[in-house]
Parts: sequence; structure tokens; C-alpha cells
Amino acid sequence: HVQLVESGGGSVQIGESLRLSCAISGFTSRAYFMGWFRQEPGKEREGVATMDSDGNTFYADSVKGRFTVSKDNARNTLYLQMDSLKVEDTAIYYCAAGSRQSSVAPGPVPERLMLRGPPNPLYNYWGQGTQVTVS
Repeated sequence: HVQLVESGGGSVQIGESLRLSCAISGFTSRAYFMGWFRQEPGKEREGVATMDSDGNTFYADSVKGRFTVSKDNARNTLYLQMDSLKVEDTAIYYCAAGSRQSSVAPGPVPERLMLRGPPNPLYNYWGQGTQVTVS
């Protein structure tokens, strides 16, 4: 049973920082895709920062230079360090994980697929989300 549990969300002021954590259990694939997505009310869920098991990272243009995704393999925890937060970063943040499905062609995965919101064949599992509010 795979479980992803996010934590670390909260309310901060413009320019401050937050670090989100995603505790992952039951997910054993060595070749994986993991990342952070966010969703504002009335909008589709969008990719923020993702990574693959080769260590490649991908960022939405809106967060490049401000957000950093990382994984602690010993703790099986995914992190999102968010610096210089802006009002437009306000959203519910979701952690996602998965492995390559047969519908995804072999070889390097395009960046647009790494950051695409659901439905997305790369991400089979999702957390429940954590609210981040910047004001």
C-alpha cells in the first residue's frame, strides 16, 4: 500500500521561505518519477518541481531560481524548498510519485510530461495536499 503524506504548509509573508516534506511509504520502484504539483481554486493542477531517479530535475518557469526539489533516500522523503515566496505561489501543494507505464515511450521523458498535471501516466500516486498561503 503506497502512501504519500505532505507536511510543512502554512501561512507566510511575501519573501519568506517554507519547506514542504512528503513522507513516502510502500513505494519500492528504483526507477521513479516524483515531484510537487499545486492547484489554485478553480484551476487545473500544475507541475511545480519534479525529478526522476537519475537525479534530473525539472521546474516550472514561474519557480525557477526560487524552488528546489530534493529527496532524502535514507528517510524516503521528498522535499520542496520554497524561497522568495510570492502571493501567486498560494495554492494547495501535492506530492506525487510513480514509475514509467507502458503508455510512455522508452527513452528520455519530455519536460512537458514531467511537469504535466493529472492525468499523467508518470505519477500513479498522490498525497492529500498541504495548503500554502502567501500574503
